[in-house]
Parts: sequence; C-alpha cells; structure tokens
Amino acid sequence: MAQLRPITLITGASTGIGAALARVFAAHRHEVVLVARREQLLTKLADDIVATGGTRPLVLRADVARIDASRRIAEAMEAMGVEPDNVVNNAGFGLVGQAASLDRSEQLAMIDLNVRALTDLSLAFTGSLERRQGGILNVASVASFLPGPGMAVYYASKAYVLSFSEALHQELAPKGVRVTALCPGPVPTEFQARAGDKTMRYPRMLVRTAERVATEGYLGLQEGRRGQIAARHGHRRGLADMADPQPVDEPVQAD
Repeated sequence: MAQLRPITLITGASTGIGAALARVFAAHRHEVVLVARREQLLTKLADDIVATGGTRPLVLRADVARIDASRRIAEAMEAMGVEPDNVVNNAGFGLVGQAASLDRSEQLAMIDLNVRALTDLSLAFTGSLERRQGGILNVASVASFLPGPGMAVYYASKAYVLSFSEALHQELAPKGVRVTALCPGPVPTEFQARAGDKTMRYPRMLVRTAERVATEGYLGLQEGRRGQIAARHGHRRGLADMADPQPVDEPVQAD
C-alpha cells in the first residue's frame, strides 16, 4: 500500500470558526481536509484557500453526527491517500431556550454531535496522530466553565468537551500527541441563528472574530497548551478563576 501523506482533518468547516481554522492551518502549510454537510460551501472555501496561495484542500461531504461517521471518514481519507496528523473537532451547535420547553429530540441531537461525535473522532485516529506526533484541537467555549440557564444542554455539552480534552491532553502527552481545548467567547457566526439567538446582544469588548479565535487556537495547539481561552483578558481570567481551581493557560498573543 502506498504511504499515506499527513493531513489536518477539520469538521464543521463550511463557515464560521471552522472555515477560519481551515484558512489558518492552510496558511501554515498544512494540507487540510474539509468536512461538513454543505459541499458547495466547502468547495468555495477550498477555492478561496487556493486563491491565497495555499495547497488545495480535500473536500469531504459527511455528516459527523452519523453513528458510523468516523469509519466512513477514515475510509474516505484512506482512498484519498491521506491520514490525520491533526484532528480539529469544530462541528457543533447550540439551542437557546428553557431545557424543559425546547424540543427534546433536538437537544439529544445536540448532545450526539457536541459530545458523542467529538469523542469518537478524537479517539478514532490516535494511531496516526501518535505516528505523526500531531494533535487534537477540540472547540469548546467559555460556556464550558459555568452553568447556562437558557442554554442548559449546550453549556453542559461544552463542559464535557473541556473536561474530556484536558484529561486526554494528559493521557496522550506521553505518546507525543498534543490535545488542546479552544474556549472562545462570543463570535459572530451562523451559530447564533442556528441556536435561535434572536435577542441576545453581547458587549463589544467580549466579542472576538472567527479569524482571531482560529489563530489563537492554532497557536495554542502548536505550543501544546491543554486549554486556550480566546477571550478578552479580564473576561478570560474571571471565568477561569470562578470555575476552575486548576491553573489555566494564558492565551497566545495573536496580534
């Protein structure tokens, strides 16, 4: 069998933070495979990356919430002649509203994507990640640090992402695999519309662009940080001190 070449796998890559992460990895000369359900948007992003001088990304239309998603993605990548040296788990969504009032099946689907699928993809490629001495970047949230009435299930799912990623960081470190949880604050993307967020407004000082968050996440992963809080300094430290008695990594300056 021909030798597989290394690639960065990015889920939820069609828009927002996922698309920004794809651009950042590509700008740092990583070949990337873009994974999401909307193939047309992935193809446009691939065209944009080529137009800025990057290697053309591979495009893989897939629903990572499927129970067999990791197997199907692994088979597709093998057929393309690639294997992950980095896995970026960005796919996820939230819902605004009281948990008892929101559609229960939608909330369970959120858990399935934000928790089960992320866990599956984090563990599915540890063999190639160890061979390549690569890493896993899991997109959590500042919501990971505290309960969120009005978005209870979403906040809880992101608390899981942070806890799981920090534990995996310690477990895989002896094997040379870096694991970083990226915890952004509010970022203007499609997320708000999907969540049904029609009234919430965030103070300007708390908002980060997707591009800034992606750059900080990339740098945090490269430096082997277990957690990267992509928020303003005061907001970041306040959340960390309030919710986490363990030391929290300071952010990488992306300016």
